[in-house]
Amino acid sequence: IDVFLARSLLEKLYLFQYPIRPASMTYDDVTHLSAKIKPKQQKVELEMAIDTLNPNYCRSKGEQIALNVDGTCTDETSTYSSKLMDKQTFCSSQAASNVSRYAAAVYKKGELHLTPLHGILQLRPSFTYLDKADAKHREREAANEGGDSSQDEAEDDVKQITVRFSRPETEQARQRRVQSYEFLQKRQAEEHWVHLHYYGLKDSRSEHERQYLFSQGHGLAENTELIKSPSEYLMMLMPPSVEEENDKPMAPSNVLSMAQLRTLPLADQIKILMKNVKVMPFANLMSLLGSGTDSTAVLRCIQQVAMLVQGNWVVKSDVLYPKDTSSPHSGVPAEVLCRGRDFVMWKFTQDRWVVRKEVAAVTKLCPEDVKDFLEHMSVARINKGWEFMLPYDEDFVKKHPDIVQRQHMLWMGIQAKLEKVYNLLKEHLTPKKQEAQSAHPLLVSGEQRVNMAKAKVKQNYGQLEKEFQKQKAEMKSNDTSAKMDVSNIRIKEEPVSDEEPMDTSAYEGMNNGIVNGLHAEEDSMDSLNGHLPGGCIDRVAQELKAFVSSTFKKQFVLTLSELKRLFNLHLASLPPGHTLFSGISDKMLQDMVLDTGCKQILVPFPPQTAASPDELKVYALWEAGDTYDQHRQVLLEIFSKNYRVRRNVIQNQLSQECGEDLNKQEVDRVLK
Repeated sequence: IDVFLARSLLEKLYLFQYPIRPASMTYDDVTHLSAKIKPKQQKVELEMAIDTLNPNYCRSKGEQIALNVDGTCTDETSTYSSKLMDKQTFCSSQAASNVSRYAAAVYKKGELHLTPLHGILQLRPSFTYLDKADAKHREREAANEGGDSSQDEAEDDVKQITVRFSRPETEQARQRRVQSYEFLQKRQAEEHWVHLHYYGLKDSRSEHERQYLFSQGHGLAENTELIKSPSEYLMMLMPPSVEEENDKPMAPSNVLSMAQLRTLPLADQIKILMKNVKVMPFANLMSLLGSGTDSTAVLRCIQQVAMLVQGNWVVKSDVLYPKDTSSPHSGVPAEVLCRGRDFVMWKFTQDRWVVRKEVAAVTKLCPEDVKDFLEHMSVARINKGWEFMLPYDEDFVKKHPDIVQRQHMLWMGIQAKLEKVYNLLKEHLTPKKQEAQSAHPLLVSGEQRVNMAKAKVKQNYGQLEKEFQKQKAEMKSNDTSAKMDVSNIRIKEEPVSDEEPMDTSAYEGMNNGIVNGLHAEEDSMDSLNGHLPGGCIDRVAQELKAFVSSTFKKQFVLTLSELKRLFNLHLASLPPGHTLFSGISDKMLQDMVLDTGCKQILVPFPPQTAASPDELKVYALWEAGDTYDQHRQVLLEIFSKNYRVRRNVIQNQLSQECGEDLNKQEVDRVLK
């Protein structure tokens, strides 16, 4: 549909909204008796006739109203000359302050012609005739009370008059006077009414004026406002409302909106939450961040804004007291406040209880500041002191020993600084023994974990050795079984020293001293080149093959370094005495990868790369049995020629080799 902008009635067209009419009143050509308008105020008064012959019209009520308004005498000043209420006056009020977005539309022969409205006026009944009736009633009462006045009463004594001169009006007084209701009413009353003539719907003049609703010229030169893009055109028709945005109530500064919070980056979300809550268990933090949030990313971000105290996270002091700020109580700079609060946090890493007097004596801060520190992370107990507000989070400490160890090292550094600043004595550094604390040790040293792991491995190795000796004794008792023994026992072809070592330095803390399932101690190295029963070897091969197959079906492409990391994680989840603890070398792992249908992809990495040799060895599942095997093989061939390839090159190569055009989603799936 072509849209045209009609300009002929620009700033002249009004929309009148009539009230729901009573049954005795019809808005036709006859009913409009007179009309007048005040153009500046956009105020209209219409006088419309009432059908007194209508059966719904109450004649007695109409006569009573006319009598109350005009009285018994009738003259030119009478409102109702027929002694009957036969007309009704309507006054207008503006329906909307901004009508620039409204237009009158006329549709004709596949064309839509728009004329902007200059005003929208709502017509409401005017009851000024009641005021006139009240005025006449008061006049009659005054005349009855006054009676006939005598000549003597008319000649009143001369009274003294006081004359005052007004002071010069100030600017503020003038502005108040101009903005007053009385002044505005006076200005509106000063504007003269412009009397109008009403033309009926079928009048020739109305027909002539109605033609102005159509655009007179269809040329583009006169309709440049409509030569816009669709988005610009919609913006012109429905501009954003600034008033609605300003009307929204502002939330208090201490109120946190979770809907707005989740629009921020993860680091900012965690910082805002910790700054408001101050102390929080890791499980509660994950629940506030919503489902689907990566716990590894949260752990990385939380360590930037909080410290670990008794398995719970406490916001850092420099987050609460930024640089160049000071205490609201004492005016102490932020650096001194951070030092004092760090001392309180460090004390809670040593004990569940802290005495306020001791903190004040060491930090030399005012009682209000010390109380703020303690209220952030503890609860006052009568005759006991201040207790840390949350229980010891043993689950987090067990699940994340690496985080606990790193936080312990950070606290050791903070303790060293506090010793220098506060000249801490031995009594301050030695934690008090508590029964509750002994049940939940804060930290387990790495040496203790290694010793426990060594004991478990020795126990498992002893059981395997006993089983092997028992089977060996049974085989020696029979010559026939001895020959079979030779075929069942596999001897390592290469010594440990000549074999490529498996680099597990990054995962020693995770496996508690186990390297690929074998303890690194000298006493246990014999199992690499020793004799294992044939049945045990078969079980090891089956377990190893099952792990490699399931891993590559999930990942498709892995470096040797990543595969070893996943294997170590798999070993850590196995129960003690599992067959995979018998010892798996790098060569065995790589041979098993090739045996399960994977291939090594010789990716030409640049010579100056900083990657380790294990990171340069890339293995990929060649056939997964799905619809993307051919696409995956083409992609692997591409990366065997270059380690970095543009996306359009990959898409073109896939289309040529596979003989079909792949869309973006399919290419993304293959790349992923």
